[in-house]
Amino acid sequence: MRRLPGTDLDLSTVGFGCWAIGGQYWGDDVDDQRSVDAIHAALDHGINWFDTAPLYGYGHADEVLAGALRGRKAIIATKVGVRWDGPDAHAESHLSAARVVADVEASLVRLRRETIDLLQVHWPCQRHTPLEETLTALQGLKRAGKVRWIGLCNYNAAGLRAASDIEEIHCLQTPYNLLRREFEGDLRAATEVAGPAGGSLGVLAYEPLCRGLLTGKFRATSRFPASDLRARDDRFQGPRYLRALTIVSRMALVARRLNVPVSALAIAWLLRQPAVTAAIAGAKSPAQVQENAQAMALAQRDDVPWVDIDRIVSAYRG
Repeated sequence: MRRLPGTDLDLSTVGFGCWAIGGQYWGDDVDDQRSVDAIHAALDHGINWFDTAPLYGYGHADEVLAGALRGRKAIIATKVGVRWDGPDAHAESHLSAARVVADVEASLVRLRRETIDLLQVHWPCQRHTPLEETLTALQGLKRAGKVRWIGLCNYNAAGLRAASDIEEIHCLQTPYNLLRREFEGDLRAATEVAGPAGGSLGVLAYEPLCRGLLTGKFRATSRFPASDLRARDDRFQGPRYLRALTIVSRMALVARRLNVPVSALAIAWLLRQPAVTAAIAGAKSPAQVQENAQAMALAQRDDVPWVDIDRIVSAYRG
């Protein structure tokens, strides 16, 4: 467990990402009952928090999660601000005060909760809403008891600094993994001073497995159905993909010596990076959860050649 700075939330260092269980963009093998089983497996393996969003299956992930958690305690982090006009419509961030309040009210109904533990702005606004309007609305929801803590997702360093000058925020959710390391520059420096009273923000790293690329289960001949967003992701195509597969194959040799999954090794590396509070790992099955959860103990082991892993990936620049 790690405390999210400035809050009373003790998070397992691996959280469960709910995008895939929404049933869209991740292939044809998403099954609600298997998703429920995966959520139960997460709880059984010591994962105590779940990251969801209204956009994940247009609310379906929330409904699956709420049903699976019936009678069981867990921390829920969700998001606010993404608007769409139908399942096939382009989604965009809309962060007017009215929209923020409506999103939160709808999320509370779907999640069957009276309070959201952690509410995050999903993306910076694309409708030119002043940041002060959005953050003031969020603080109002917090004072009303509908939200406990507030964070941001996908903001850059300048956005973090601007937000922290207006209202108190507690975390940033951002992409970070062995193959995607933009966070290690100005953004990480900004998180160290943008928290309450000028302290550190919590950092929740998503895509710790680079959309599954770091699991070691894909080959040069792997193909994805049109229903899977990876069919259109250039990280899974051409020379860039083949270069990443070479890196993963070398990591697999290290994982084999340690008798752990490649996915656990990749997540554990992330958990050891400065500023990272926890990683958000998606899963569609109990087996995937079991592999991801091993990272929590692995990150604390001193017999892992972490320096060698850094050397392995130093050749990759994606």
